[in-house]
Amino acid sequence: MSDHVKASDLTLVWDGATYLPAAAVDVLEDMQGAVAQLPIEQAGVRIHGVKAVSQLLVADGPIGAVALSLFERQCHPVRAVLFDKTPSANWALAWHQDRTICVKQRMEVEGFGPWTNKRGMQHVAPPFELLACMITLRVHLDDVSADNAPLLIAPGSHAIGRVPVNDYAAVVDRCGQFACLAEAGDIWAYATPILHASEAARVTGRRRVLQVDYSTNLLPGGLEWLGV
Repeated sequence: MSDHVKASDLTLVWDGATYLPAAAVDVLEDMQGAVAQLPIEQAGVRIHGVKAVSQLLVADGPIGAVALSLFERQCHPVRAVLFDKTPSANWALAWHQDRTICVKQRMEVEGFGPWTNKRGMQHVAPPFELLACMITLRVHLDDVSADNAPLLIAPGSHAIGRVPVNDYAAVVDRCGQFACLAEAGDIWAYATPILHASEAARVTGRRRVLQVDYSTNLLPGGLEWLGV
């Protein structure tokens, strides 16, 4: 994607991502306080049962309301992860698609698998059609400059379907890449299966992002979302 494209030009339907400046600025202090009790300086802390966080994310909460406006129908948060990148915890993440969901318990249902256990939570790869109907919000708790490890996305890659790992590089070359810069209180929303990556930060500072997956669907065969 050419350098002259602005964040405001991206759309969720066509590019698989959209920029929502200051969408969470009114609750930024509440968000920062809610995650203060969580472990810090970790590549990803999966959040469940933290009331101060969940009440902001549910459908009638301030962040849930953002998701509702994008879906234009009832939705619910199904997974939340805090990323806390600092000079002493500074990692890079290669290009990939998010391919798993988090559920209450393991049940064998056709089309769901393989299974993994992450920090005591059951994760499973669902049919791609389920992922294609989900939206992920990244709520920025700190400023993210070009040197502070912004999310990189491959615009339009969400519409390709499940991309084989060996084809990631070719798809990124074809779609191009865009750096999702942000200020504290901004939200980036993207189609959950979009190809994305993150480099290590090149400056000293903190970069906290609360990432929340939303869905409008119930799960089949007795499976239930773990939720937040």
